[in-house]
Amino acid sequence: MTVIDKNDVVVNMSTTMGDIKILLFGDTPKHRDNFVKLVNEGYYDGTLFHRVINEFMVQAGDPESKGAPAGRQLGSGGPGYTIEAEFVYPKHFHKRGAIAAARQGDNVNPERKSSGSQFYIVTGKAYNEAQLAQMEKQMIMMQQQDVFNRLASERRDSIMQLRRNRDQAGLQALQDELIALTEAEVAKKPAKLTAEQREAYSTIGGTPHLDGQYTVFGEVIEGMDVVEKIEKTPTLPGDRPKEDVKIIKMTVEK
Repeated sequence: MTVIDKNDVVVNMSTTMGDIKILLFGDTPKHRDNFVKLVNEGYYDGTLFHRVINEFMVQAGDPESKGAPAGRQLGSGGPGYTIEAEFVYPKHFHKRGAIAAARQGDNVNPERKSSGSQFYIVTGKAYNEAQLAQMEKQMIMMQQQDVFNRLASERRDSIMQLRRNRDQAGLQALQDELIALTEAEVAKKPAKLTAEQREAYSTIGGTPHLDGQYTVFGEVIEGMDVVEKIEKTPTLPGDRPKEDVKIIKMTVEK
């Protein structure tokens, strides 16, 4: 049973496939407050679940999807702003039913800022122990890459000077130093799945490879059967449902 904190907010979402009740976490206040603001403005009313992928997620929140004709490419719309990432990890992770903010990729959005309106509900799938062990290896590799990139960024001026001087030996020595520092830092606290994550991902499922990459700011507390209906709806190339699945109205529960 979900425990609702005094800073959490409950939102009711009425869709053409049924009703979904979602909980917005109080410890991701920027995302919570923005979502509540948009709900109260009626921003989401009439928008579509424009991207649906079985055993992965269902995505909505693009204002350009309102009344969009069949075949229109969707997914780039928003309110004209982004939201700072609020990673409360590993407390909030990509288990089945989690709600997270969509965003642009790291190449143009290294700070991993969230879309101002687009969100997705995780469906995912369950994983066995061997798959979870492999994921932990990948998590450590990503952690190493993030640490290395941070350390390299901190030494950018030195790297640029060595490049200008065409000092290949110096660059190699600095790279070796950064690799050693990276390995030492990661070894102190390597990325691992928590007991709660392992339990969730091996039973109800989820999308663990997205953890730490996208802000999880809520979860479904009623109506996951409706989410599953949306997830299973037939789609066209580009993952838009053949028959529109629409958010009729969202309201904040008083």
